[in-house]
Amino acid sequence: MKQYIAYKGNVFTIEWFYNTKGQSSALEYFQTQPKDKQRKLLNLFRLMGDQGKIFDETKFRHEDDKIYAFKPQPDRYLCFFFRGKKIIVTNAFTKKTQKLPAAEKELALKARQSYEKRMKEGSYYEEES
Repeated sequence: MKQYIAYKGNVFTIEWFYNTKGQSSALEYFQTQPKDKQRKLLNLFRLMGDQGKIFDETKFRHEDDKIYAFKPQPDRYLCFFFRGKKIIVTNAFTKKTQKLPAAEKELALKARQSYEKRMKEGSYYEEES
């Protein structure tokens, strides 16, 4: 059973993105992190989910093209907003340079395109068994 919801808050529900093969690279990355790093990200999810905004740009920022980044140092979790008050977390990586790597942003853009297409078709969420 896929774990879609990372955090359900009063304002936003934050979900992990799954590709067409049923894999979530962001969730897999998260699960390999030590507990203290996981806690940092979950605190950001809680803040965004419950408050609807993170004012500190060192913790959450717009990366252009409607792609955003949760920033629990030194990691980055890219995401996008979707109707129904959802934030979809697409991919994650350890930040090594000042600038967002183009390849990581491209993964996020492709994930958003895939998600939107599959939502329109009604094929994104698997049926409950």
